[in-house]
Parts: sequence; structure tokens; C-alpha cells
Amino acid sequence: MIRLVLRRLAELALTLLLVSLVIFIVMNALPGDSAAVMLGTSARPDTLAALRHELGLDQPLVWRYLAWIGGVLTGRFGTSLTYGVPVAGLVAERIAVTLPLAAIAIAIAVAIAVPLGVAAAARPNRPVDAGAMGFAQLALAVPNFWIGLVAILVFSSLLGWLPAGGFPGWQAGVWPALTALVLPAVALALPQAGVLTRVTRTAVAEVLGDDFIRTAQAKGLSARRTLWRHAVPNALVPIITILGLQFTFLVAGAVLVENVFNLPGLGRLAYQALAQRDLVVMQAVVLILAALVIVVNFLVDLSYLVLDPRVRDAEP
Repeated sequence: MIRLVLRRLAELALTLLLVSLVIFIVMNALPGDSAAVMLGTSARPDTLAALRHELGLDQPLVWRYLAWIGGVLTGRFGTSLTYGVPVAGLVAERIAVTLPLAAIAIAIAVAIAVPLGVAAAARPNRPVDAGAMGFAQLALAVPNFWIGLVAILVFSSLLGWLPAGGFPGWQAGVWPALTALVLPAVALALPQAGVLTRVTRTAVAEVLGDDFIRTAQAKGLSARRTLWRHAVPNALVPIITILGLQFTFLVAGAVLVENVFNLPGLGRLAYQALAQRDLVVMQAVVLILAALVIVVNFLVDLSYLVLDPRVRDAEP
């Protein structure tokens, strides 16, 4: 078991290194010049050359990559070309919004989808099954930014229960910060709950047809206990897989919802950096998002080893 974990950690480190190299090459291959964007089209050639030298843009690509990755390994991502502040602090402020937002959205999606999916699998072709699948279809069909706009209209404008947008910061208190994240988290969670409901129903229904379930029922175990003690735990592998994919999607793809609710998140920072061609910020944000995806997939792989002994035994 320990050897497997160490091997996966080595694969994770190698993957991160390769991803960082790809990100650096792609970002530096984008058309345009960061120094020219900062100074404008009327900049003098000598001034432009001096700024390029100050930013290190006149250095060979290999040396620039080594300098960048060396800074990343020590927690220094450089200085933003647009804001003039360290990128590490800028990203830390934004990720303190995006990660809790994604975590709350996942919690809401699980709270809705798992009971619905399990109930639908336990009562196939009945009203609860039809209702669960109808909810899943509707949740998948409606865009999350539209859900956000409707949520603002109902719960903020009409009822006044929750703020319509903005983020007061965690320094304002945990409760004001959490209430600012509730509506965007719901907007993100509902489409993911639709996907998770369908996956949960399919996974649990498949397990319910296995021989060990019929054996448990033949021994006199109640249907409810058989469902929650034997069927659901054995259906967790595909559910955990989808949750891992959904979490990474919520972290990296929440830019629309963050713009609707005016949240200073990581996705919005990436959008602003792309519009302003802030290469330093773009590289840092993309690398952090890629690292989150890789780490979450690593944790999902480890969960397979814990949840399913067959996966652990199949490893060489």
C-alpha cells in the first residue's frame, strides 16, 4: 500500500513538472508583447527595450522557464504586470473565495443528488424514479448563470434574504462571507446535482442486481439496510469519480457565475489577466488550476484503493 502511494506521488510530481513546461511554452507563444501592452502603442523603442529587459523578456526561453519554475518552487510567482503586486498574494486572495465556493457547491450537490439517486434506484419505474430523472434533465438543461440570475431576482430582490452579489471578505466575519456564497453555490450546484443524480441511480441500480445483494436479502436483511449498508458503499467508486471531476470543473469553470455575482474568484482573475495580457498572472493561475486538477485526481485514485480492495489487489 505504501509503495503504491509513493509511486502515485512520484507520478504526480512528474505530471506537475510536465504541465508547468507546457503552460510556460503555450503562454509565451501567445501573440503580442506584454511590455508593449503595458506601455501602449506610442512607446519609444528604447523605453520598450528597457522594460523588456527589466521583465526578463529578452532572455532565452529556457532561462526564463528555469527562473519561473524556481520561483514557483519557493512560493514566488513573480509580480503582476497589471496590478504591480506579488502574484502569490493576489492568487491567495482569489482562491480563498473560489475553493469555499466550490466546496459549498459540491456539498449542496451531494445533499440533493445522492438521496435522489438512491431512492430512484431502489424504486425503479415508479413516481420517485420519474421525479428524480425529471429533476436531473431539468438541472442539466438550464445554464448555471441563468439559475444565478433567477436566484438573485427571487431571494435577493423580492425576498431580501441573501445578498445579490459581491464578497465582503473573510475579515468581515464567517457568516457574512458564507451568505455571500450561498446563491452562487446553488447556481453552480444544481447542474452538477443533475449529473450526480443520474450517476448515483445507475451505480446503485447496477449493484442492486449483484448476487451478494440477493444473498443478503435471502438471509433476512431488510431492504433499507441492504440498500444503505451493502449497495450504496459498493456503488461509491463511480460516484467519487464524478465528484472529483465536478470539483475541478467548479474550481476552474466558475468564471460565468463569478461574473454574475461579482465575486473576486480565481476564474474571474484568469479572465481579467487574459484580457490585460498579464502573462505572469495567467501562468500562475493556469498552473494552480492544473495542480488542483492533478491533486484531486490523485486523491480520487487513493480513494479507489481504500473503497475497492479489487483495485488495490490489481496493482502490480
